[in-house]
Amino acid sequence: MSRVTLYGKPGCHLCDDARKIVRAVCAELGVEWTEVDITRDDRLFTEYGEQIPVTFVDGKQHDFWRVDPARLRKALTA
Repeated sequence: MSRVTLYGKPGCHLCDDARKIVRAVCAELGVEWTEVDITRDDRLFTEYGEQIPVTFVDGKQHDFWRVDPARLRKALTA
């Protein structure tokens, strides 16, 4: 089970930036993560379309628009 979930969509430059940070922090800590394309689910697109990228840690919303690597690292090591 992934501890981190990144919600985004193709062509989103903020999602591209977030993906790089999530990938690096998760690799550093040995944590699994997954990405969800909100354009494939009407409910997710309606809920998160204006906030992407949105990150969840352990099933709870952690951040949106930008991912702070230090904050993500802290959440995963707390």
